[in-house]
Order: sequence, then structure tokens, then C-alpha cells
Amino acid sequence: MAKIKVTLTKSTIGAPARQRKVVEALGLKKMHQSVELEDNSVSRGAVAKVSHLVTVEEV
Repeated sequence: MAKIKVTLTKSTIGAPARQRKVVEALGLKKMHQSVELEDNSVSRGAVAKVSHLVTVEEV
């Protein structure tokens, strides 16, 4: 199965609570932290909600 690498590149300070929860649900807690997720519609949808805060790479 394909994977994607998601990195938190901008701070969640000032972001709405809903977006902060999405970032936390992705497993990101600190700036410049990266996680590898399965490339499926659920993770892609979550990344789309906070696309302005994260960077995505194909692994």
C-alpha cells in the first residue's frame, strides 16, 4: 500500500479549534514533526482540511 509523509510546517496557534483537532488526529504535535500515513481517502481528506498547515510527500 502506498504511504504519504505529512509534516507540520506552520503553527496551529491562531487556527480554529477544529483544525487543531485534525492536526492532532493526524498524529502531529510539534512543528516540523513528520508522520507516515496510509494513502487512502480518509487521510487525504484530513490533510485537505489543513493543507495550509502541512506539507505532503509521496513515500
